[in-house]
Amino acid sequence: MRKQFFTKAKLAIVVAAAAVFAPVAQAAGSGSTAPDLSSLTNAVDFSTTITAILAIAGLLAGVYISIKGIKFVLGLLKGH
Repeated sequence: MRKQFFTKAKLAIVVAAAAVFAPVAQAAGSGSTAPDLSSLTNAVDFSTTITAILAIAGLLAGVYISIKGIKFVLGLLKGH
């Protein structure tokens, strides 16, 4: 019974997705041009955000490497 429910639920999801995305696929295939959003995308500057994300990633990588190194040294001192 439970397996039958999941197959019916999956079928319902597939049918709903097809109903939602079918008009989008039809509009994309009809040769219509996409709206020009370059005026919006050119006004946004993500350079500081990208820099912050990379800095945090580098910091986390440094902490991870430090922890691994400490565990390695402690393992050598314990003799395991």
